[in-house]
Amino acid sequence: MPQLTVGELARRFGLETHVLRHWEDAGLLQPARDASGYRRYGPDDVTRVAVILRNKAAGMTLEQVGVLLDGGAANRHEVLEAHLRDLAERAESIERSREMTEHALRCRAHDITACPRFAGFVADVVEGATFEGDGWHRRHPHD
Repeated sequence: MPQLTVGELARRFGLETHVLRHWEDAGLLQPARDASGYRRYGPDDVTRVAVILRNKAAGMTLEQVGVLLDGGAANRHEVLEAHLRDLAERAESIERSREMTEHALRCRAHDITACPRFAGFVADVVEGATFEGDGWHRRHPHD
């Protein structure tokens, strides 16, 4: 694979060039420089961009992605374990939403929210679960 310019790499992934520069400033990318000082991206950089995009789409912050890509990060396992827990919670939430949507498609009720089975899909939220940045949490009764 030939070395790519910042513009070529950005186009390959449908990004603006400033995004790649920002990721470089954040320490996620370290492109080589040619004799004129221009950035040149190789196959490893292409893979790193793909890793960043995949994990950002899955809810990782750039800081978490940085830890993922830094094999020597002191808190690497803790950050990655926390992300796995977050993914599991998101997957559960997505599955509940899928089930609720499938039920809504099959249900003949005019007002879907009056359907007891449909309401069961959101009972945890009605009973006090709240969504925060790291997933669903139960409110304490004394809150």
